Amino acid sequence: MTATDHETVVHAMQPEDSADLRALYQGFKDNHLNPLWTQTGDLMPMHPKSKAVPHRWKWSTLLPLAQESGRLVPVGRGGERRAIGLANPGLGGNTYICPTLWAAIQYLGPRETAPEHRHSQNAFRFVVEGEGVWTVVNGDPVRMSRGDLLLTPGWCFHGHHNDTDQPMAWLDGLDIPFSQQMDVGFFEFGSDRVTDYATPNFSRGERLWCHPGLRPLSQLQDTIASPIGAYRWEFTDRALTEQLLLEDEGQPATVGQGHAAVRYVNPTTGGDVMSTIRCEFHRLRAGTETPMRREVGSSVFQVFEGEGSVVLNGETLRLEKGDLFVIPSWIPWSLQAETQFDLFRFSDAPIMERLNFMRTKVDGQ
Repeated sequence: MTATDHETVVHAMQPEDSADLRALYQGFKDNHLNPLWTQTGDLMPMHPKSKAVPHRWKWSTLLPLAQESGRLVPVGRGGERRAIGLANPGLGGNTYICPTLWAAIQYLGPRETAPEHRHSQNAFRFVVEGEGVWTVVNGDPVRMSRGDLLLTPGWCFHGHHNDTDQPMAWLDGLDIPFSQQMDVGFFEFGSDRVTDYATPNFSRGERLWCHPGLRPLSQLQDTIASPIGAYRWEFTDRALTEQLLLEDEGQPATVGQGHAAVRYVNPTTGGDVMSTIRCEFHRLRAGTETPMRREVGSSVFQVFEGEGSVVLNGETLRLEKGDLFVIPSWIPWSLQAETQFDLFRFSDAPIMERLNFMRTKVDGQ
């Protein structure tokens, strides 16, 4: 049965209008009730029909607006962060990039400090360019540099300080829409200043955990979120480079011809870095095009380097460094690389998989 057939059947089963029927419906309305037989097509569609729409944000537009915000808007208690949320045009003005995820460009000026706080929502930072800021997570200063993924799991105190004379901007990603819809959010102010103004090259979490294949015996209990504060670009880049080199040698090392990818993982479980957010990095050789695919759940990509395009629901959008785009649930999409094309991706896949809603359809498979 097609979607049109489904709508026709729903319409056909409606009863004839009468005074008694109108009185019945008024009784429903007076008692805050809704009859299922008038809503089946909305409540149980034939496939996901997100109110969110595919959309692209240009870095060449975002960054100047963030810079102007830095000139005009102070950072401190009250606003807490100089962060500009990406609002999906289909979601009625809410600062949601999709129904489950939140994305923003955060901007910190020279020598500025964003004060400590903590919240139930899980968060990460991804740095597409710049350096000079440290984020302090539960007292552990973590350097932020180009290409790094930095984690702030839920209910960890965190603040940011810029130790340089240059501003810095980065991508924030959180599960705010999901936690808001589920009514699970808590928030608490911390110190007005971050607890540690140290500027180490590597955080304590990295020094303990970032040794390939080795786990400290002092930390044998699994953790819900990854204990690694920063996933460094040098290792991500090396892993992607080696995948493509192995492909050249005839080894089955990539996810598709000319398409290398990695998933950031929690070293205590091998699962996702946080319980509600999946983070990945993708690299396409020049000229590579990925198969068209659909997935339940939403994804957000940011271009790290290179040029290419994304086909979203039949529309081709050209992409350059820093550009962001969102793929709502079950929207068909494909990537096309003009040059070597590096992209960071985050999604709500852990939620969809744990609730057994995940479904994927790939053309040709």
